[in-house]
Amino acid sequence: MQSSEAAGARTAAGGLRCRPSVRSIRRAGSALVLSFALVTLAACSKAAQGPVVTVHAASGDAPVTVELALNHEEQARGLMYRTELAEGSGMLFVFDNEAERTFWMSNTPIPLDIIYIRGDGTIVSIASNTTPYSEKQIPSRGAARYVLEVPGGWAARHGVKSGDKLTLPDVARSRQAGD
Repeated sequence: MQSSEAAGARTAAGGLRCRPSVRSIRRAGSALVLSFALVTLAACSKAAQGPVVTVHAASGDAPVTVELALNHEEQARGLMYRTELAEGSGMLFVFDNEAERTFWMSNTPIPLDIIYIRGDGTIVSIASNTTPYSEKQIPSRGAARYVLEVPGGWAARHGVKSGDKLTLPDVARSRQAGD
């Protein structure tokens, strides 16, 4: 005769009571973890899609998926403490007005190209391959409404020069119209 554990406990109706096995619990747990990972991955991929700035250079269009720095706190932090910045990605700083801008590389461990842009989308100047951690002031050398930070050497790799034009994401344009 089998024990009730081996045969399963009988209910009052004579049927077997189902007791989950360790294996079925592990499978359910694994499925739950996998589901959570897939949902997280989907959310991250959507975040990575973000707004796109397109630089129209003589060599062709160069799109950049950007994070937006719209307020003082986001602009003050910028890309500080980032240890990597993928090719084709960057940060777009959107200011309330067009003025001389000065940036620096304090607490920024990766080289960046800093592209200063007028309100009409024209590139004013480019500071190429800026020095990580430098506290040297990097001026715009002209009035700028936007600043685009991309991985160091990006502008040269894409043939981007002062005078080239950009198409800005809707958020940046609508903020400009609201002034």
